[in-house]
Amino acid sequence: MSVPTGEPVTREATITVVVADDHALMRRNLRMLLEAEQDMHVTAEADHLALVEQHVRGHRPDVLVLDLTMPSGSSLETIVNLRNHSPETRIVVVSVEDTPGFAQRALAAGANGYVLKDLAVEDLPAAVRAAARGEEYLSGPIASRLAALRHTLARGELSLRETEVLRLIALGHTSVEIASQLGLSPRTIETHRARIHRKLNLRTRAELVRYALRCGLLTA
Repeated sequence: MSVPTGEPVTREATITVVVADDHALMRRNLRMLLEAEQDMHVTAEADHLALVEQHVRGHRPDVLVLDLTMPSGSSLETIVNLRNHSPETRIVVVSVEDTPGFAQRALAAGANGYVLKDLAVEDLPAAVRAAARGEEYLSGPIASRLAALRHTLARGELSLRETEVLRLIALGHTSVEIASQLGLSPRTIETHRARIHRKLNLRTRAELVRYALRCGLLTA
């Protein structure tokens, strides 16, 4: 029978993490979720992007968990900067955005993972472990949608932005709703819509829906 020694229990192969989200409650929940894992330790938290870069350069964590929509700048630009200046830190993006274009941009910027916030309990610990190994991890719904998006882009018919707009049109969203989701103006969306019709030689929304279905863009 083992005898307690009074020494603290040490964690083996601990993954160090910085958590960045501008909402205090979300940061606390993410921290509690990760700290509950025996192989993870959160070394710092950040509520704005300048502090994110400061903590990553100061603590040199294995993984940064980064909200996609942080204040005072662009999370995507921060990812690019960190990949250039702190390449040893892997990055997992957490977001409420389930449009695959957002995930594509995050991964293209240098992120290793993309986790939907409503699936964080199930996905985030696994995403952090995968990122620490240098592997890509995507929440299930995003993985299937991103695969369809990449397949469509490979056909060379539409740009990434046009493919995003096409998907949202096929899902029944108005130009105003699409503009709000993508952070663009309704006029810009109408321009993209016209280009999509012209490039695909399709005239009606029903034809666009059938095209999106064939390409797998409406995968759940």
